[in-house]
This record gives sequence, structure tokens and C-alpha cells, in this order.
Amino acid sequence: MTVQDYRSSLGDPESRKYGTFSYLPTMDAERLQQLLAYLVARRWTPAIEHVEPERSQDDYWYMWKLPLFGESDTATILNEVEACRNAYPGHLIRVIGYDSKRQSQGTCVVLR
Repeated sequence: MTVQDYRSSLGDPESRKYGTFSYLPTMDAERLQQLLAYLVARRWTPAIEHVEPERSQDDYWYMWKLPLFGESDTATILNEVEACRNAYPGHLIRVIGYDSKRQSQGTCVVLR
């Protein structure tokens, strides 16, 4: 078995990878809905962040509104993701599930 090398560079934002999910095929609405259902089933708090592609390696991303504390409707979360995408069409969007028991991220996915 050979290991595949994913070439990336700072000068080419399209070549960058952003964690485990970025190596998978592009996440469509159905897959995102499944991820959000998983996030809600775990009672994690969803949050949405965004940033310009050239600044994606920075530690700070812009927060889209406040985290959606107690939100259990995946359609509402998906609507907020789409609202962020419409407001910032050229930005990368990160959907995070915060685990309040462990006080850390339970999951995170970056969308183009």
C-alpha cells in the first residue's frame, strides 16, 4: 500500500487541507445534515465561523452570530450555515460542535 501525498502551499488556498474531513469528497447538503444530526444527538452546541481563504491558517476565525445554544433542529443550523455562506460567499465556513461536558470541540468541519 502506498501513502498518498496531498501537496499544498500557502500561495494556493485551494490546495490546503483542514483536518480529517477535508480529505473526503466535498460535503453536500445531505452529508452536512447527517453531521448536524450527529452533533445534535450528542447534545453538542453548534457554532459557525468563517474566514477568508488566505487567512485560514490563522488561529482566529470570525464568529457567525453566537453559538446556537440548545438548538436541536438541524434545519435551523443548516439555514444559519447557508445565511453565513450568502453573507460571505468567498469565505471558508467552519461548523463546530462544542462538547460542554469535556469543554472542547467534539467535531469540526470546514466547508468551501
